[in-house]
Amino acid sequence: MSENTQTAPATNTPSGYGWCAWHQNYARGVRLVQVIEQGSNGNGSLFACRPCRDVYDLVPLADQP
Repeated sequence: MSENTQTAPATNTPSGYGWCAWHQNYARGVRLVQVIEQGSNGNGSLFACRPCRDVYDLVPLADQP
């Protein structure tokens, strides 16, 4: 009987490496949490890393109802 030597597949949670707007530095696992619309003094998207999402109770847009 052969033994499975492959690792389990990664979870299907989207993540990326980028700028966390809350702690003002690059981080792994950032997710989009807020979109700033044009006309409200700028435009852009704010991303947060996992620790900042936990501390500040931020919910990624993809996970909101």
